[in-house]
Amino acid sequence: MDDREQDRRDRDPEGRARNARPRDGLGRPLPYGAEGVARQPEGVERTGDETVYEAQRLLDAGMPFHAHEVFEDAWKSGPEAERALWRGLAQLAVGLTHAARGNRSGGSTLLRRGAAGLAAYGDARPYGIAVTELTAWAKELAGRVERRQEPVPAAASAPRLRGRAEAAGPDAADSVR
Repeated sequence: MDDREQDRRDRDPEGRARNARPRDGLGRPLPYGAEGVARQPEGVERTGDETVYEAQRLLDAGMPFHAHEVFEDAWKSGPEAERALWRGLAQLAVGLTHAARGNRSGGSTLLRRGAAGLAAYGDARPYGIAVTELTAWAKELAGRVERRQEPVPAAASAPRLRGRAEAAGPDAADSVR
Protein backbone atom coordinates (compact mmCIF):
# COMPACT_ATOMS: atom_id res chain seq x y z
CA MET A 1 0.00 0.00 0.00
CA ASP A 2 1.43 3.38 -0.91
CA ASP A 3 1.36 6.48 1.32
CA ARG A 4 -1.71 7.92 -0.45
CA GLU A 5 -3.76 4.77 0.21
CA GLN A 6 -2.64 4.65 3.83
CA ASP A 7 -3.63 8.29 4.35
CA ARG A 8 -7.20 7.54 3.12
CA ARG A 9 -7.75 4.73 5.60
CA ASP A 10 -9.87 5.46 8.65
CA ARG A 11 -7.72 5.69 11.76
CA ASP A 12 -8.48 5.83 15.46
CA PRO A 13 -6.85 8.45 17.73
CA GLU A 14 -3.84 6.14 18.25
CA GLY A 15 -3.32 5.85 14.48
CA ARG A 16 -4.53 2.24 14.12
CA ALA A 17 -6.59 1.38 11.05
CA ARG A 18 -10.24 1.44 12.13
CA ASN A 19 -13.25 1.53 9.83
CA ALA A 20 -15.24 4.62 10.75
CA ARG A 21 -18.30 3.80 8.64
CA PRO A 22 -21.52 3.88 10.62
CA ARG A 23 -23.07 0.49 11.42
CA ASP A 24 -26.61 -0.76 11.77
CA GLY A 25 -27.90 -2.62 14.82
CA LEU A 26 -26.51 -5.90 13.46
CA GLY A 27 -23.06 -4.42 12.89
CA ARG A 28 -23.39 -4.16 9.10
CA PRO A 29 -21.53 -1.19 7.59
CA LEU A 30 -23.67 1.63 6.26
CA PRO A 31 -22.59 4.29 3.75
CA TYR A 32 -20.52 7.17 5.11
CA GLY A 33 -22.84 9.92 6.29
CA ALA A 34 -25.71 7.53 7.08
CA GLU A 35 -27.12 7.50 10.58
CA GLY A 36 -26.04 4.34 12.35
CA VAL A 37 -26.23 3.08 15.89
CA ALA A 38 -23.57 3.93 18.43
CA ARG A 39 -20.72 1.44 18.55
CA GLN A 40 -19.61 -0.30 21.67
CA PRO A 41 -16.40 1.23 22.94
CA GLU A 42 -13.54 -1.26 22.68
CA GLY A 43 -11.26 -2.34 25.49
CA VAL A 44 -13.70 -1.65 28.32
CA GLU A 45 -12.85 -3.65 31.41
CA ARG A 46 -15.97 -4.70 33.29
CA THR A 47 -16.61 -7.11 36.11
CA GLY A 48 -18.15 -10.41 35.08
CA ASP A 49 -21.54 -9.32 36.37
CA GLU A 50 -21.32 -6.00 34.51
CA THR A 51 -20.38 -7.88 31.33
CA VAL A 52 -23.41 -10.16 31.61
CA TYR A 53 -25.74 -7.25 32.41
CA GLU A 54 -24.51 -5.09 29.50
CA ALA A 55 -24.54 -7.97 27.02
CA GLN A 56 -28.10 -8.92 28.05
CA ARG A 57 -29.23 -5.32 27.59
CA LEU A 58 -27.81 -5.33 24.06
CA LEU A 59 -29.26 -8.75 23.21
CA ASP A 60 -32.69 -7.61 24.41
CA ALA A 61 -32.37 -4.53 22.18
CA GLY A 62 -31.75 -6.74 19.12
CA MET A 63 -28.05 -5.85 18.97
CA PRO A 64 -26.21 -9.18 19.24
CA PHE A 65 -23.19 -7.84 17.31
CA HIS A 66 -22.68 -5.25 20.03
CA ALA A 67 -23.16 -7.89 22.75
CA HIS A 68 -20.46 -9.92 21.01
CA GLU A 69 -18.09 -6.96 21.39
CA VAL A 70 -18.84 -6.78 25.12
CA PHE A 71 -18.05 -10.48 25.50
CA GLU A 72 -14.93 -10.04 23.39
CA ASP A 73 -13.66 -7.34 25.76
CA ALA A 74 -14.11 -9.77 28.69
CA TRP A 75 -12.43 -12.55 26.72
CA LYS A 76 -9.40 -10.36 25.97
CA SER A 77 -9.05 -8.59 29.32
CA GLY A 78 -10.35 -11.12 31.83
CA PRO A 79 -8.50 -13.80 33.72
CA GLU A 80 -7.15 -16.71 31.67
CA ALA A 81 -9.42 -19.13 33.54
CA GLU A 82 -12.53 -17.31 32.22
CA ARG A 83 -11.51 -16.85 28.59
CA ALA A 84 -13.28 -19.99 27.33
CA LEU A 85 -16.52 -18.77 28.94
CA TRP A 86 -16.39 -15.33 27.32
CA ARG A 87 -15.24 -16.75 23.97
CA GLY A 88 -18.16 -19.20 23.93
CA LEU A 89 -20.61 -16.42 24.76
CA ALA A 90 -19.08 -14.17 22.07
CA GLN A 91 -19.53 -16.99 19.55
CA LEU A 92 -23.20 -17.37 20.53
CA ALA A 93 -23.77 -13.64 20.10
CA VAL A 94 -22.06 -13.49 16.72
CA GLY A 95 -23.94 -16.66 15.71
CA LEU A 96 -27.20 -14.85 16.48
CA THR A 97 -25.87 -11.87 14.52
CA HIS A 98 -25.28 -14.01 11.43
CA ALA A 99 -28.67 -15.72 11.83
CA ALA A 100 -30.39 -12.32 12.04
CA ARG A 101 -28.52 -11.17 8.94
CA GLY A 102 -29.77 -14.24 7.06
CA ASN A 103 -26.45 -16.11 6.99
CA ARG A 104 -27.78 -19.57 7.83
CA SER A 105 -24.48 -21.41 7.55
CA GLY A 106 -22.45 -18.94 9.60
CA GLY A 107 -25.22 -18.54 12.15
CA SER A 108 -25.72 -22.22 12.83
CA THR A 109 -21.98 -22.97 12.82
CA LEU A 110 -21.17 -20.26 15.37
CA LEU A 111 -24.14 -21.11 17.58
CA ARG A 112 -23.01 -24.74 17.70
CA ARG A 113 -19.36 -23.78 18.24
CA GLY A 114 -20.30 -21.47 21.12
CA ALA A 115 -22.50 -24.16 22.68
CA ALA A 116 -19.65 -26.68 22.42
CA GLY A 117 -17.28 -24.21 24.06
CA LEU A 118 -19.67 -23.71 26.97
CA ALA A 119 -20.33 -27.43 27.41
CA ALA A 120 -17.24 -27.75 29.63
CA TYR A 121 -19.05 -25.66 32.26
CA GLY A 122 -21.80 -28.27 32.60
CA ASP A 123 -24.26 -27.27 35.32
CA ALA A 124 -22.03 -24.51 36.69
CA ARG A 125 -23.46 -21.00 36.77
CA PRO A 126 -20.48 -18.65 36.43
CA TYR A 127 -21.73 -15.11 37.07
CA GLY A 128 -25.22 -16.59 37.30
CA ILE A 129 -25.14 -17.63 33.62
CA ALA A 130 -27.52 -20.51 33.00
CA VAL A 131 -25.01 -22.50 30.94
CA THR A 132 -27.20 -25.59 30.49
CA GLU A 133 -30.22 -23.53 29.35
CA LEU A 134 -28.01 -21.37 27.15
CA THR A 135 -26.42 -24.31 25.34
CA ALA A 136 -29.86 -25.84 24.78
CA TRP A 137 -31.08 -22.49 23.39
CA ALA A 138 -28.09 -22.29 21.02
CA LYS A 139 -28.55 -25.83 19.69
CA GLU A 140 -32.29 -25.32 19.21
CA LEU A 141 -31.78 -21.99 17.44
CA ALA A 142 -29.03 -23.49 15.23
CA GLY A 143 -31.50 -26.14 14.09
CA ARG A 144 -34.18 -23.52 13.35
CA VAL A 145 -31.66 -21.36 11.48
CA GLU A 146 -30.68 -24.30 9.29
CA ARG A 147 -34.34 -24.88 8.35
CA ARG A 148 -35.37 -21.23 7.78
CA GLN A 149 -35.16 -19.33 4.53
CA GLU A 150 -35.40 -15.88 6.14
CA PRO A 151 -33.38 -14.21 8.90
CA VAL A 152 -34.41 -14.75 12.51
CA PRO A 153 -35.54 -11.70 14.50
CA ALA A 154 -32.59 -10.78 16.73
CA ALA A 155 -34.44 -9.39 19.76
CA ALA A 156 -37.19 -12.03 19.74
CA SER A 157 -34.58 -14.80 19.41
CA ALA A 158 -32.21 -13.44 22.08
CA PRO A 159 -31.34 -15.75 24.98
CA ARG A 160 -31.74 -15.07 28.69
CA LEU A 161 -28.15 -15.37 29.87
CA ARG A 162 -29.16 -15.98 33.46
CA GLY A 163 -32.20 -18.04 32.59
CA ARG A 164 -35.69 -17.40 33.84
CA ALA A 165 -34.54 -16.13 37.23
CA GLU A 166 -32.31 -13.37 35.83
CA ALA A 167 -31.15 -10.75 38.30
CA ALA A 168 -32.22 -7.14 37.94
CA GLY A 169 -28.82 -5.49 37.63
CA PRO A 170 -25.08 -5.89 37.41
CA ASP A 171 -24.56 -6.16 41.16
CA ALA A 172 -27.55 -8.37 41.92
CA ALA A 173 -26.21 -11.62 40.45
CA ASP A 174 -25.14 -14.60 42.48
CA SER A 175 -21.61 -14.83 41.09
CA VAL A 176 -19.98 -18.23 40.89
CA ARG A 177 -16.31 -18.10 40.11
